[in-house]
Amino acid sequence: MAEPHDLTALEQAAALTRGELSSVELVEHSLRRVAALGDTVGAFVTVTPDLARQAARAADAVPVEERGPLHGVPTAIKDLTLTAGVRTTFGSAAFIDFVPPVDADVVRFIKAAGLVSLGKTTTSELGCSLYSEGRVAPPARNPWQLAYTAGGSSGGAAAAVAAGLVPVAQGSDGGGSLRIPASLCGLIGYKPSRGLVSGGPVGSGAFGLPTSGPLGRTVTDVAALLDVMAVPVPGEPYLPPVAPSGGYLAVARRAEPGPLRIGRFTAPMLADEPVHPDCVAAVDRAAALLTAAGHEVVEVPPPLGPAAWPLFEILWYVLALTPVPPQLEGELLPLTRLLRARGAEVSAGTLAAALGELQAQVRLGARRTAGCDLLLCPTLAAPQAPVGWFTADADPAADFDRQRRFSPYCAIFNVTGDPSVSLPVGTTTDGLPVGVLLTGRYGDDARLIATAAQLENSSDGWDRHPAIWRAADSANVNGDGVGRSAA
Repeated sequence: MAEPHDLTALEQAAALTRGELSSVELVEHSLRRVAALGDTVGAFVTVTPDLARQAARAADAVPVEERGPLHGVPTAIKDLTLTAGVRTTFGSAAFIDFVPPVDADVVRFIKAAGLVSLGKTTTSELGCSLYSEGRVAPPARNPWQLAYTAGGSSGGAAAAVAAGLVPVAQGSDGGGSLRIPASLCGLIGYKPSRGLVSGGPVGSGAFGLPTSGPLGRTVTDVAALLDVMAVPVPGEPYLPPVAPSGGYLAVARRAEPGPLRIGRFTAPMLADEPVHPDCVAAVDRAAALLTAAGHEVVEVPPPLGPAAWPLFEILWYVLALTPVPPQLEGELLPLTRLLRARGAEVSAGTLAAALGELQAQVRLGARRTAGCDLLLCPTLAAPQAPVGWFTADADPAADFDRQRRFSPYCAIFNVTGDPSVSLPVGTTTDGLPVGVLLTGRYGDDARLIATAAQLENSSDGWDRHPAIWRAADSANVNGDGVGRSAA
């Protein structure tokens, strides 16, 4: 017998529509799993059971004919995302008691669609790193192997979905923060085109690098949540691309992108770093599946190379300058303090010059790959990393350089603004997930989602689960993170 958490988000919603489950029952089931496994995988900073039960009762009261595709389904909100009345720490002890007075636009849309948030998921401090190991919650661990990181900065969201605590979750991505955890945890992590999802109601746009997006186990679930998030809002700094007729879910269900020319490369873009054979093998498998589906896969040079790194890092230093009360600066982690110190040294002229030069490189890169509809490359240079690996030297500068070498692909597409998705195409020799990155042209999210769904179908599906999935509680999990019952 399938348990409620075995169902995808869309399957859960369908069960609610048929009356086989209520949202209250589904939320109670999910809260029990959060209580049993949430700290084990480091998924949540704050759990909100009373608010979730209240929202579930409200969801059940809505007539069936007025419900959307994800109505009544449990989800979770990243701890970087403003949520009115709910503690939002931004992953930092400096904000341990902060409670926002307003919702981010994306949270408003999630609530309006009838999804039920169980709380706030673990993130890296101020979103500054690609792992989620701070002082406000247990580290986000990979449910496939607890010794490994779930990544960041949307690490808790990925841990929650991969462990079956929620079927889909909201995350955000300013340099790979959705796609990195998705690759590590065997999920789909989707970074939309710049402007497709509102970043409001507060914030400067952050050079167009970060955006909210969905994490899930299937492309259709991710597309359905993207439909929820992608609501145009007046006053946003970037014009949103036009949504496809019927929405992204309809596009994913059809899975018909038409014949495409797909540019393949494996050379890292932000570091001169050897790429692990398992990551190359995943790209090879994806290329073979795409070729079999009728697409032309050709070798191309990467759109940008390591020369872009000094420019990107200037932006990253400045983005770390989130306002922090001076008396609380000492609560920040060493890496955050280093990035902020470097950011404080960047002059307005230096920042403007870096933005200009980076845009010039983006233009050249776009011309190099202009004949391609999509680009295919590894998500990461290595398939996994242990918890504590980035901070092992207790040197924040070494930590930051390790991150660059571990993830030399994702951030380029934050710079370009192109839609980009990590797909769990591969596995390591010992069965751990390995993602590949598929990236579309700016504004062409529909074709990217259709291709991702087609690839999922030709891969016989990606809704696979780690052994911990079947663990009734943390006592049923071995010390190495592998559950006693098979997935």
